Amino acid sequence: MMRTRVALVAGAAAAALVLAACGGDEDGETAAPDVTAEESPEFEAGTTMAELAEAGQMTIGTKFDQPLFGLADLEGVPQGFDVEIAKLIAAQLGITEDNIEWVETVSANREPFLEQGRVDMVVATYTINEERDKVVDFAGPYYVAGQDILVPAGNPDGVEGPEDLAGLRVCSVSGSTPAENIRTNYAEANLVEFDAYTDCLEALLNGQVDNMTTDNVILSGYVSENPDEVELVGNPFTEEPYGIGVPESEDKVFCEWVNDTLNELYEDGSWAEAFEATVGEVIEETPEPPATGSCETPGAA
Repeated sequence: MMRTRVALVAGAAAAALVLAACGGDEDGETAAPDVTAEESPEFEAGTTMAELAEAGQMTIGTKFDQPLFGLADLEGVPQGFDVEIAKLIAAQLGITEDNIEWVETVSANREPFLEQGRVDMVVATYTINEERDKVVDFAGPYYVAGQDILVPAGNPDGVEGPEDLAGLRVCSVSGSTPAENIRTNYAEANLVEFDAYTDCLEALLNGQVDNMTTDNVILSGYVSENPDEVELVGNPFTEEPYGIGVPESEDKVFCEWVNDTLNELYEDGSWAEAFEATVGEVIEETPEPPATGSCETPGAA
């Protein structure tokens, strides 16, 4: 088999220096479940599924800097829950993980990459919202997180929620839902934006910002890597339904197929197995998977 192809975009070299998500084997990599690709799956001619299955390969956008969901290992290959979900979907097209090209997507370039055809789909802690749905299609959700706040150990500013952020330097990522939420609803906070969450984490550890904010499960990964230096406030103040982004189309056929595939993963236990091998290293209780919505109204069951 050929070696997994990896496209390193927008700072992946730095991410590659970070160990894979916490837990896992002795090399620091997450122990992922085996994924077996379907043999010779059949699809209606002319559909995206048929084209990808015939090609035997696909390009998937994911994060490279988020422990538990998408974090590049020492060889630059991403590991985590998003990656496992993507591999399971690709497998239903007959595509093995060795034939997936992983492209690093930061929050700001997820829609452009789909619109430009640089990726076939995006699985990257990608919150479904109306603004994004204007330019891409969303399948899912496959997970529901909540925005929270990461603070220095001991919580020196006494932050208990977003109302306590006034006058503080709050770091988040450009183009992300959490950053826009702070900008729109908590304008008295001094929002500092970077391209990647690892930049925010470094700024927090160096004292350049007072705290950082994004989804609680992402922040939990950073706590697991830096338990003596940071802590999670633990008071989520939004709901963030993670969807799978695919190029927008009038017929929604590919999007609805992804929804059907997600429902199969829920039923056969593959979703739970992927969760427990990744996010479950920190969050012990495996949740019930969320109900998928319609691609016409993503996120609505």
